[in-house]
Amino acid sequence: MARAVNLVIVVLEIVSLLITLKAISFKKSLVFYTQISNMMTLVASALLVIFGDKGVIVVLRYLSVCMLVMTFFVTACILVPMSGKAKELLFSGSGLYHHLLIPIISTISYLFIEIKAAFSWVWLPVAVTLFYGILMVFLNYKERVEGPYPFFRIKVQGIKKTILWMLALLLVIGIISAGVCGPVV
Repeated sequence: MARAVNLVIVVLEIVSLLITLKAISFKKSLVFYTQISNMMTLVASALLVIFGDKGVIVVLRYLSVCMLVMTFFVTACILVPMSGKAKELLFSGSGLYHHLLIPIISTISYLFIEIKAAFSWVWLPVAVTLFYGILMVFLNYKERVEGPYPFFRIKVQGIKKTILWMLALLLVIGIISAGVCGPVV
C-alpha cells in the first residue's frame, strides 16, 4: 500500500515540477523551501516505490514529510494571511500540488501506512531548516537573493525581527519533527 500511495506522490510531484519549470528555471526554483521539500519528496517517494520503506529511505521520507508540513504551515498560516492570495498559493497552479495536495497525501501516507523513522532523527528537519534559513538570510544580506519569503529580508525588517522569525520557524519545525517521527528508541 505504501508503494502505491508513493507512486501517486511521484506522479503528482512530476506534474507540479513541470508546472513550476514553465514559470521559472530549475536554478531559480532552488531558493524556495517549497521546491526543495517537494524535490526531496520526489526522490524519497521514488526510492520507496523502487526499494521499499527501509533504512535511509525511511529517514528521507521522514525529512521530506516534515519539510512538507512546514511548507503547508508557512503557506497557510503566514504567507496567505500576509498576501491574501489563498487561491494562488493553495488552490491553483503548482501551489495546489506543492502547498496542499502533496503535503496532505504524503503526511497521511507517512503517518498511517509507512514505517516511521526513530525519534533519534528528530534533529534532522530542524538542522536542514536552520541551514536553509541561515543561507537565505545571508544571501538576502549580501543582496544575492530577494526573499524568497518576507521573513528572510533582513535589510527590510532588521536583525531583531529576522532573529525572531527564525526562532519562531525553528520552534515550528521542531514541533512538527517531534509530532511526525516514530517512537523513542
